[in-house]
Amino acid sequence: MSSVVVACQTLSDEVKKALAETGVDHPVIWIESGLHNYPETLQKKLQEQIHNISNVENIILVYGYCGNSLLGLSSREARLIIPRVDDCISLLLGSYQRRRLLMQGAGTYFLTRGWLVNESNIIKEYETCVSRYGKEKSQRIFKIVLEHYKRLVLIDTGAYPLDDCVEKSSSFATQLGLEYRIVPGSLELLKKLLTGPWDDDFIVLPPGKELSLDDFRLDVASSLSNLTLFGFGR
Repeated sequence: MSSVVVACQTLSDEVKKALAETGVDHPVIWIESGLHNYPETLQKKLQEQIHNISNVENIILVYGYCGNSLLGLSSREARLIIPRVDDCISLLLGSYQRRRLLMQGAGTYFLTRGWLVNESNIIKEYETCVSRYGKEKSQRIFKIVLEHYKRLVLIDTGAYPLDDCVEKSSSFATQLGLEYRIVPGSLELLKKLLTGPWDDDFIVLPPGKELSLDDFRLDVASSLSNLTLFGFGR
């Protein structure tokens, strides 16, 4: 059964590791990082890419719900295989349930190396602010911006060395008075996405059918619109 993987460049560390560990040799099409901030643009980009793929049975999308970005996607010829998660945070933690557990009691901003390297993120924004306005003023600004966040969490997915990521993220947390944690991620759901079996953890969308919110059947579906999106954090 032939398959092609379409994945966000932000997850390249984890996807490459999962491919190596599973022995899967599906070709991968990388989509540039940062488009999740523009759901309509990301949806259009993904749909164009899907339409350009032919002669395969499955198109595996390494994306979650991602703020409506996937809604309406369809393939004329192939099945679309999509993890039933709200976004990439839950995918890299192994489930939305684990993500909710980690978020209990405190607004939490999540990071991985992919987001530090490939994405516009809060640390880059802070560094830009410091260069323009100085450290003291920038700290005042960002404490207001982050008033609902109490914790910064670096997800250790095992796909990259931690040293540089820890230095950058822990320093930022200290300067802004955030609790800092490193938590282990999990690539098991990602591996299962690549290899199957595609059970109830996944959407298997037949050719010609458009993806809808109902397909996700998330226990978080009713609260998706209430999530505060800021970079990779919630």
